[in-house]
Amino acid sequence: MISKQPRLIPLADWPKYHAWPPLGGLRHLVFYSKTNGFDKVIRRAGRRILIDEAAFFDWVEQKSEEQGLPAREVGNE
Repeated sequence: MISKQPRLIPLADWPKYHAWPPLGGLRHLVFYSKTNGFDKVIRRAGRRILIDEAAFFDWVEQKSEEQGLPAREVGNE
């Protein structure tokens, strides 16, 4: 049985894979991660911050539902 590893993207490399959010916005989310729930998305390896890609899109979906926004299809760009 093959276990699928989550795709962890270094914070600084996020713009290479996705246009949104921009790096400054992503850093804002990380800075306030304990109050906005974004701590479920980030993984720390020493000083390096990694973003769990699947957890990020789950977090976006959850926040959209909490605000009563319609669900959208989110895919890789």
